[in-house]
Amino acid sequence: MMKPLKLAVVGVGALGKHHARILAGLETVELVAVAETNAETGRAIAAAHATEWVADSHDLFDRIDAVSIAVPTRFHLPVATEFLRRGIPTLIEKPLAASLAEAEQLVQLADDRKTLLQVGHVERFNPAMRVAARLSGSPKYIRAERLSPYAFRSTDIGVVHDLMIHDLDLVLDLVDSPVRDVQAFGLSILGGHEDCVQARLIFENGCIADLTSNRVNPVAKRSLLIWSERGTVSADLTSREVVSYSASETLRYGTPPLERAAQPDADIEQLKQDVFGKFLKVEQPTVPAADALTDELADFVDCVRTHRRPLVDGHCALAAMRVADRVLDRVADHQWDGHAGGPIGPFAQVRRHRRLAG
Repeated sequence: MMKPLKLAVVGVGALGKHHARILAGLETVELVAVAETNAETGRAIAAAHATEWVADSHDLFDRIDAVSIAVPTRFHLPVATEFLRRGIPTLIEKPLAASLAEAEQLVQLADDRKTLLQVGHVERFNPAMRVAARLSGSPKYIRAERLSPYAFRSTDIGVVHDLMIHDLDLVLDLVDSPVRDVQAFGLSILGGHEDCVQARLIFENGCIADLTSNRVNPVAKRSLLIWSERGTVSADLTSREVVSYSASETLRYGTPPLERAAQPDADIEQLKQDVFGKFLKVEQPTVPAADALTDELADFVDCVRTHRRPLVDGHCALAAMRVADRVLDRVADHQWDGHAGGPIGPFAQVRRHRRLAG
């Protein structure tokens, strides 16, 4: 029987507690400990999963085979550096780091130490996204919307690194082409960082992607619409519903609908009903009832065992961070009411992205 991998979770707050729960339930894993600076939280999570709580992640180095890090983004660099430096396979929650420069440091360190680095872009494991990607073909246009109510967490980063980073990763994975141009504008609503951003990516191959992210929205929404030579695919990543529309055999090889409509005895009402179903094939494929976070963590464990490259490794996450940096620069350059101040609003701290990053 295969010996269980010894893992620990560093940071068991809103998301890290789920990492601990899932890893503790995997047969191939022994959850050695959880590291958490908040003693009450750490003890409670450790007790719930029959493991040990430690206040300092430095106490884990000689006890584990791999680590999952889910601390606030501003701590990603210092915490992950200590594990990667020791050659310990590491999963870091998204975004990879608080800035592009820090993200580059982590990827370079992982490469230098030849250590596995996976980043928690969990939407890659969303079963609806996997079905949509399989159906989409080579995209010509993508529209991604990611909206949520204000959660009062991840306040150390703005909406680009908090929410849009998911869709940047998905779009870059779907479109096999460099990004030629980035356009964006944004707004800070509740203060500090940008809370809503609209971005357009234009790729070298001509594909265009429009991304909307807003974390001060009354209701949550995560959706993608993909246009390609095959037709269109829409995916609701929350309800996990996928619908594809493509040209039917009747449309491609039969009498065109407009010619049918021009005939003296044409039944226009019937033709209207025939658009979806007869001329355009509508498919609603079954989406597996899988848990994306469980699949992501199981994939990490398998990569540690087999030395396989992760689905979302450090380089993939770094690519998303680089485009995110360009989005933030465009947001900072955009003028509102004649002022080039970056993400602004009635209670915003009007500072340029580069200064925030520094």
